[in-house]
Amino acid sequence: MMIRILALSLLSTFVLCAQPFRWTREQMIHFTPDNPFDRFPDGRPKVPDELLEKVKGLSVEEAWGILRSKGFTHQHAGQGFKSLHPGQKLVGRAVTAQYLPTRPDLEKVLAADAKKQGLPSSINQKVIDLLQLNDVPVVDLMGPAPGHNFGGDNLQAAIYGATRTGAVVDGTVRDIEGLFDIPTQVYYRDAHPAAVEGVTVIGINIPVKIGDAIVMPGDVVLGDRTGIMFIPPQLVKEIVEKAELTHIHDEWTKAKFLTGKYKASELYGGPLSPELQKEYDAFVKQKLGAKK
Repeated sequence: MMIRILALSLLSTFVLCAQPFRWTREQMIHFTPDNPFDRFPDGRPKVPDELLEKVKGLSVEEAWGILRSKGFTHQHAGQGFKSLHPGQKLVGRAVTAQYLPTRPDLEKVLAADAKKQGLPSSINQKVIDLLQLNDVPVVDLMGPAPGHNFGGDNLQAAIYGATRTGAVVDGTVRDIEGLFDIPTQVYYRDAHPAAVEGVTVIGINIPVKIGDAIVMPGDVVLGDRTGIMFIPPQLVKEIVEKAELTHIHDEWTKAKFLTGKYKASELYGGPLSPELQKEYDAFVKQKLGAKK
């Protein structure tokens, strides 16, 4: 709660160029200075598509350790989230959105600004119409409650059509029966039949809090059975490269264990015997050579 209040108080000091509140390109660059990649026109970090493809081979656990070692201790959201298709990965670049309960005087101003700028009058479409290929909307709808809704089967079909990914919703979705037939992956708090009501979009592509995680626009979203990890762009390449060696190690170790010839302590958690280390080193060399 304190993080949400702090983010909103910071926003009140910004020079706001559009409704809803958004960072300018200069502010986006200022607050994501470690991004090593290109950027979208609005300044959002643009992790390359080929790197996103490699992230699809990762697990949340493989990102967890490196992130924590770098001081990023609030990047995982899992507890209390459901997934539409358990076992299906979700990978893409975060487009963040912050919702608040409606307040008549504020809503009047927001609606007038949206009309002047030709923005959609519908609440969720303000976010959805911005999405591009490989984007993932990451939406703080203040948790599950009637009206805290980010789309049913029609709008989630629109999201998937534009992004080919899915969504992360700290709130509700509806029309689960229809949603299940769409090849999207959606992480959400709960299903509820109510359409979006009593809320308004107050910010797009600003920091948001999703569960216990702090998400910046342009973070790489990685969702699997464990939950959702939000990876800062500057750490994506390192995590992918270290995971490659982890995959090789795990493949060799599991194959050895499945023979039934080894105790856990012989292969896991300590140094290998000289004979096993030699065999393992040859396996790694062979695997890395095959990837070149």
